[in-house]
Amino acid sequence: MLKEKIQKAREHRNWRSRRKVFGTSERPRLVVFRSTRHIYAQIIDDVSGVTLVSASTMVKGLRETLKKTGNKEAAEAVGTVLAKRAMEVGIKAVCFDRNGGKYHGRIKSLADAARKGGLTF
Repeated sequence: MLKEKIQKAREHRNWRSRRKVFGTSERPRLVVFRSTRHIYAQIIDDVSGVTLVSASTMVKGLRETLKKTGNKEAAEAVGTVLAKRAMEVGIKAVCFDRNGGKYHGRIKSLADAARKGGLTF
């Protein structure tokens, strides 16, 4: 019962934020998904429906360097890798979509690392 209530609250937050956040080709959307074990981030152009860049703790090179994949340090590493890949493609500005998650902890760590890497949002 409690798990359903928490999931419904996250879905409602996601619905509220997705009404306002839309990625274009000039300013794509950076969406973050957080599970208990991993964190995933992708930059999406919503106009053409294409994922431009992605990074997660599941990537072999990153997974081998991390002790744990479900903590803030792992989220920072994903944010750094994502920003580096985005700069290589030529993406400098994004709009941030937290996907219904609260902006603290791992989501905030990923966002801060992406900002340090050169992305603006």
